[in-house]
Amino acid sequence: MTVVRNRLALVALGVLALLVIAAVFSPLLAPDDPAKQQLLARLTPPAWEGGGSLAHPLGTDQLGRDVLSRVIYGSRVSLLVGIGAALLAGVVGAACGLFAGFRGGWPDRILMRFADIQLAFPSLLLALAIVGFLGSGLWNVVLVLGFTGWVAYARVVRSEVLSLRTRDYVTQARATGVTDLTIMRRHLLPNVLPHLATIATLHIAAAIVAEASLSYLGLGVPKETVTWGSMLADGQLYLGTSWWVAVFPGLALMLTSLAINITGDALRDVTDPKAYRR
Repeated sequence: MTVVRNRLALVALGVLALLVIAAVFSPLLAPDDPAKQQLLARLTPPAWEGGGSLAHPLGTDQLGRDVLSRVIYGSRVSLLVGIGAALLAGVVGAACGLFAGFRGGWPDRILMRFADIQLAFPSLLLALAIVGFLGSGLWNVVLVLGFTGWVAYARVVRSEVLSLRTRDYVTQARATGVTDLTIMRRHLLPNVLPHLATIATLHIAAAIVAEASLSYLGLGVPKETVTWGSMLADGQLYLGTSWWVAVFPGLALMLTSLAINITGDALRDVTDPKAYRR
């Protein structure tokens, strides 16, 4: 099955395309300043409900800020954190997995035991501990989520390299005097890139949810920066009376994570058709 034939994957890609457009063109698409407070218009319901206004299609929060604008601007942080964490974890994990799988011996044992130790800790709890030590901030969150996510990349790359390093073309390259670094870069890395792309897609969704969780707890991005997690935290007190304050950022978070996961599954089916047929 290809991505084009998978209708669900096409819908997911459409959702992701809208998310990227919203993140890139937030100043143009947002109907209002996301930080602008209008206390006289606080907790205005969505436009289709009684008392709603077309000026605020998704309503306003407890400070009169436009919910639609805040959801649109929140996509910027989510994408930046998700992609940044996936890139950092992918680079670190791929390097460790390539080195451990190709060299074997004590480097492999040390790196994999360190990975096992990290896996013994719940990832969110570990992220909370590191953020508590480093302090909140956008780049600190990216650093923390990248550090806590490298293990998945390293273990998959290592398992692939263990099977690839005995192939004839690797043996011939070694016999002709090609350096280990060149072999890893030219002969091994291109063969594991499809697996890395699949893991990165799924990791982006996990990082977005983790950032929202940290922001919800007040340990992620600073409060003055609009994030879906902080919007959920602000809206939890109004679920019984003003549901839209928390529901719309929660819905955006759910749809984004679902779309990324569906895309990751479709990408896995494309890169490994045998896994799909099973």
